[in-house]
Amino acid sequence: MATSILKSFVERISVADVTGATELSDFTPARIKIELLAGLTVALALVPEAIAFAFVAGVHPLVGLYAAFLVGLITALIGGRPGMVSGATGALAVVMTALVAQHGVEYLFATVILMGLLQLVAGGLRWGKFIRLVPHPVMLGFVNGLAIVIFLAQLSQFQKPGSSEAVGHGLGGGEWMTGAPLIMMLSLTTLTMAIIWLMPKITKVIPAPLAGIAVIAAIVIGFGLDVPRVGDLAAIEGGLPQFHVPSIPLTLETLEIIFPYAFILAAIGLIESLLTLNLVGEMTGKRGGASQECVAQGAANLVTGFFGGMGGCAMIGQSMINVESGGRTRLSALSAALMLLIFILFASSLIEQIPLAALVGVMFMVVIGTFAWRSLMIMRKIPLTDALVIVLVTAVTVKYDLATAVIVGVIVSALSYAWSNAKRIRIITRDSITVPGAKTYELDGPLFFGSTNGFAELFEPETDPDIVIVDFMRSRVVDQSALQAIEDLAAKYSAIGKTLRLRHLSRDCHQLLTRAGQLMVDSDDDPDYEIAADYSVRTGIFGAAH
Repeated sequence: MATSILKSFVERISVADVTGATELSDFTPARIKIELLAGLTVALALVPEAIAFAFVAGVHPLVGLYAAFLVGLITALIGGRPGMVSGATGALAVVMTALVAQHGVEYLFATVILMGLLQLVAGGLRWGKFIRLVPHPVMLGFVNGLAIVIFLAQLSQFQKPGSSEAVGHGLGGGEWMTGAPLIMMLSLTTLTMAIIWLMPKITKVIPAPLAGIAVIAAIVIGFGLDVPRVGDLAAIEGGLPQFHVPSIPLTLETLEIIFPYAFILAAIGLIESLLTLNLVGEMTGKRGGASQECVAQGAANLVTGFFGGMGGCAMIGQSMINVESGGRTRLSALSAALMLLIFILFASSLIEQIPLAALVGVMFMVVIGTFAWRSLMIMRKIPLTDALVIVLVTAVTVKYDLATAVIVGVIVSALSYAWSNAKRIRIITRDSITVPGAKTYELDGPLFFGSTNGFAELFEPETDPDIVIVDFMRSRVVDQSALQAIEDLAAKYSAIGKTLRLRHLSRDCHQLLTRAGQLMVDSDDDPDYEIAADYSVRTGIFGAAH
């Protein structure tokens, strides 16, 4: 199944899809140069991130670098959004830590393979479309929380090198720099940020982040400054990733071990990737294919697991660097992956000389660009619930992980929406014009599980006349709870010998109501609404129709 899903997507990729350009003529020498320079900038920023996340997961740095290369390469080719960058991420690394510690790296490779298969299934079933159900306040909380996480991750570079055990847990030794080393680190970081801010005002020929890295590296190497460099994290020299089948027993017990981790990793990876896809789409004004991105992530992780990588997903920080550097097509992300491989094979000694302060400065600028500052300004203007969702999702993202934060945010938003609509149902009563002596209840507002209790309280069976008409012209019957509430109301009137009639109820609900034959009042202006299930299947959006 996974192979057929991947094949169907690959067959649909044209030359224009691979480049990301609408026409081949759009690929001018100037555009190619911008894309390649953007890719180089991203590749430089990928190195310390991949090493750090490998340390967090408790694996060799090359496992993280191989993941950054392979995941980045495959998603660049067939991903749902040109310009997005994927690789090893901290959100996945923290989940892998316990698995590696208890069972070893071979179980991690098998888990990544299963993770990829699950993501391929999600893409094949087109589950990516459900990301549109994430409310905007959740998106704001997501970017704010992720910006804070990126910022906090850079603080470890301001700590003194510690024991291998401490570094292996991503703590950097735990003891903060002081005196001249701290001043030097802060100065170089600030200078990098200043260059990135000023460069677009001078020229856009060279991406500002790349200019910042180049200038600071030249200063540090030229003057022989004693500051932390990429090589202080780990040696990045290595060969080509080799095909390797995980050395684990193929038993049910093994599946019981790896499946929970694979499921969590697949969910986190897809959520972070799809939210990043939406964010990059908003920045560039172009839409992306959510389900295609699921397939790309699945294929990337499936391959990575067989080539000794730790798996990965979309990286919002590196995607932001790419977009801000001018990367708009698949070429930028593709060149970033290939350049990373070149670093590993041929240029490790040179890349290891790059000062960490330059890369920290780049990531700090990413933090500034990622954080939704306008969310702070609109807090007093938006509903209180939306403001609480923004704060809640931000806090949970920082404290726990992105997937948990998004799920919590969606649940709170949905409950808030349900509560708000539950209070909207009301009625207007009047004497019937068409049926002498009858009473008409004109219902206004949605009828669903949250409003059924209020709906029942609006009627007075004991004091109503013998014939009562309920008009649904300005209402919607949303779910089974609403249908049951109508049935129960009809039963109450029937028990005391009175007749309840329903007007302007759709034909779909006619068929669902067991008492429809004796309750319905046909009208020439009866609406023909779609039921919620049909509407959601056709459009991908959960509607509220009866």
